[in-house]
Amino acid sequence: MKSLKSLILTLFLLVLILFSSPLKSQERQSELKKGVPVPELLTAGDKHRYIVTIDANMFAYFSLVQKGVDVLITTYDPDGNKIQSFDSPNGRSGPEPVILFSEKKGNYVLELTALEEKGYKGRYELVWLKLEPRGTTPEKQIDQLFTTWNTIESPGAAVAVEKDGKIIYKKGFGSAELEYNIPITPQTVFHIASISKQFTCFSILLLEKQGKLSIDDDIRKYIPEVPDFGKVITLNHLMHHTSGLRDQWELLAMAGWRLDDIITKDQILRIVSRQKELNFSPGEEYMYCNTGFTLLAEVVARVSGQPFPEFTRINIFEPLKMTNTLFYDDCEKIVRNRAYSFYADSTGYKKSILSYSNAGATSLFTTAEDLCKWSVNFENPVVGGKDIIDRMSLRGVLNKGDTITYALGQDIGSYKGLKIISHGGADAGYRSFLVRFPDQKFSVNVLSNLASFDPGGMSFKIADIYLKDKEVVAGLKKEETGIKAPAVVNDIKVDHDILVSYCGQYEWQPGIFVTVSLENDILFVSAPELPKTPMVPVSATEFDVKPVSARVTFVLDSGKVSKMQVKMNGGEVIAMKTPDFDPAKINVSEYTGNFYSEELSTAYTMVADSGKLIARHFRTGDVMLTGTKPDNFTGNQWYFRNVAFTRDSNGKIIGCRVSGGRVKNLKFTKISE
Repeated sequence: MKSLKSLILTLFLLVLILFSSPLKSQERQSELKKGVPVPELLTAGDKHRYIVTIDANMFAYFSLVQKGVDVLITTYDPDGNKIQSFDSPNGRSGPEPVILFSEKKGNYVLELTALEEKGYKGRYELVWLKLEPRGTTPEKQIDQLFTTWNTIESPGAAVAVEKDGKIIYKKGFGSAELEYNIPITPQTVFHIASISKQFTCFSILLLEKQGKLSIDDDIRKYIPEVPDFGKVITLNHLMHHTSGLRDQWELLAMAGWRLDDIITKDQILRIVSRQKELNFSPGEEYMYCNTGFTLLAEVVARVSGQPFPEFTRINIFEPLKMTNTLFYDDCEKIVRNRAYSFYADSTGYKKSILSYSNAGATSLFTTAEDLCKWSVNFENPVVGGKDIIDRMSLRGVLNKGDTITYALGQDIGSYKGLKIISHGGADAGYRSFLVRFPDQKFSVNVLSNLASFDPGGMSFKIADIYLKDKEVVAGLKKEETGIKAPAVVNDIKVDHDILVSYCGQYEWQPGIFVTVSLENDILFVSAPELPKTPMVPVSATEFDVKPVSARVTFVLDSGKVSKMQVKMNGGEVIAMKTPDFDPAKINVSEYTGNFYSEELSTAYTMVADSGKLIARHFRTGDVMLTGTKPDNFTGNQWYFRNVAFTRDSNGKIIGCRVSGGRVKNLKFTKISE
């Protein structure tokens, strides 16, 4: 009896200790039932797991609505292997649709974590909406992929798949115009943003074939308004983003424009003509630059004697029977059957206004059907001929001999061992992606009018359906190996203390910083033009940043992390880790005053408010600045990411240099206190 009492007492004490000890994070696990909403509070650092029991070869659809917290949902199969992660670029509000195709019968898991700073809390509601047999045809499987947007109450997308010169699938999902409930179809006209660039390059090659120019010509031969920087900028530099010119959108934003303003070609040319410096010497680096493609379109117009939209209509679109395609350089022009763009916030969908009146870098209007005709021209040329088609896939080469992945408005790469040629586009709420698999004579394009849509991810999921037997393993086609490639690979785990050692700021370029942070044992990287993005471990020191196709390697020196090595776009960048710095010790009043840019003809007033430094513009409002190192600050606006103040020989502040993601060191002079 005494021993029984002792055992009961011991068990009681163990339970008391377990339930009274503080937990590092909360991990919940419960069963999710179809059709039963689950509202919950999620704290950063916690993990909520939901078990769903599913038979083999089924399709399940879940909807999670974020109500003040940015949720990452990860699915796992019955063996505990990760299947996929879901995180739309919609921040803390709006839907996170989740789909799951089951391979075997068993318990699948949905794991929810918060992509937030430690301790942050917010609510969500999760519901299992649909369970049905997995589609037995590619067409039905694509329909299931787009379940979320297959409603007239939501913006959506148009999809077209082409194989061997024929469209084998086309369909529209969602609404082209929410105010009038107009459905999207394969004939709906979309603005496809930067996919436009390959058409601009193609036009230049057509003129070269006619003997009217050379891609090695100096841009100033055709557009003398471009300043003489003392170094030749060729058309070829412009076509590969290696010119060193500053990006037009960032320059305009710094100068006080909003991107939903009416922006014309002439305004862009005027701001380019005022530039006094380059980001770098032509051919030395790759940096994405829209300015170059506006200039290329103007070269086409001046050399051909026709407006750029007219040249492309006569020489490309009409011969290819792309009857619903045009370059749009007049924001007042009526385009029938067009889709309008939207974004979502906590109140629902809102209009995302686009008023561009310029073309070349962007502004191609087309349909999913017409874009297939463009893809077919690469397989069986009707326009341009084989010589131009071959040249379109030649990657750019930097002065030092490095080959970049960019080739005349297209990215050259591989997917599951297959060669791909692709490009995406994003303006306002429009999102688009075109990927070609040249060896398979296969292409997919997805055009959307919703800002949080991921057309690239959806394009590759569609490709997986059609090309699953073409994937390459160790240089052989999958069917030639005699083995089945695993569907997923178990996650690589890196020690928590090692991950902590990688955190901090790294100076990507003078005055431009990359921040590495850790949340829930996941490394994140953020930088100008790159929001907080997960880093996927490849080894204990190597990580992939998939949205920008970058491989990051952390380098140690005397046992401490000293720098990161970044391989991207065929090049390599070394970013040194900066010493810890306490911004609270900065005397921000030292930096106040009025600062003027002659190149932009605009001024910012630096003001101190409650110990914070603010860059104030009369039109676009305030930019909040945070100190990163002596005389250096980061801004909270994409076009005003870094400010480096300059001093005279007496240590007095005389100006600053402002950088964004695609503008380096734009000079501002202090003109008054």
